[in-house]
Amino acid sequence: MSIISIILVLIIAFFAGLEGILDQFQFHQPIISCTLIGLVTGHLTAGIILGGTIQMMALGWANIGAAVAPDAALAGVAAAIIMVQSNNFDTTGITVAFSTAIPLSVAGLFLTMIVRTISVGLVHGADAEAKKGNFAGLERFHFVALLLQGIRIVIPAFALIMVPTQTVQNALEAMPAWLTDGMAIGGGMVVAVGYALVINMMASREVWPFFAIGFALAAVSSLTLISLGAIGVALALIYINLSKMGGNGNSTSGGSGSTDPIGDILNDY
Repeated sequence: MSIISIILVLIIAFFAGLEGILDQFQFHQPIISCTLIGLVTGHLTAGIILGGTIQMMALGWANIGAAVAPDAALAGVAAAIIMVQSNNFDTTGITVAFSTAIPLSVAGLFLTMIVRTISVGLVHGADAEAKKGNFAGLERFHFVALLLQGIRIVIPAFALIMVPTQTVQNALEAMPAWLTDGMAIGGGMVVAVGYALVINMMASREVWPFFAIGFALAAVSSLTLISLGAIGVALALIYINLSKMGGNGNSTSGGSGSTDPIGDILNDY
């Protein structure tokens, strides 16, 4: 990797760490971070494939209460760097890089714990500045906390970049076939589980028909991803327009409401 590529990769890693908290531009999503790293290193296609694969796994990751989900930002950035360092951009290289994303994302929770522990002290400092009415000092504590989130991803990213390319290649070549094949199978199962978790959360009588249509259309080999996306957008627009016209029980005539009481309340406003 050239010096310019290293700097750009570290900048992407920094913004991925920030977006893990801000969620403004979604740089922490693997499909974004891997694609950008692939772009700045000259391997855009491999970056998109790797990011899309990890994204399918990360779809089911969510923070629930005190349970923190694996670190999607570190998973995408680290896996992309490993793929670039291995200099292997075929199916095998992408599979191995993807498989490393799972343990790295779990290991990233340790860095998250450290940053959040430090943030406790920053919160107390911000409270002190707020009592003084010092808004500039209050903002400084906020910016320091965000800076730590970016550094949380930059440090492991830099450590991976500093590993010689030949060392990474030798390590991957030394892996036996049964291990690489097992990682590929296990990675595919994790993707399926992540997608199943999302379906389980979104499943309802209204969306199951769309899932069935998409499942059937995906089997048509003559349809490209662009055409499938166009069909999906068209179906979504049709559904939205029919809902506004009174579909899905949204009509208030006859005293019959929908099965979504929250939606009924929001519609009244």
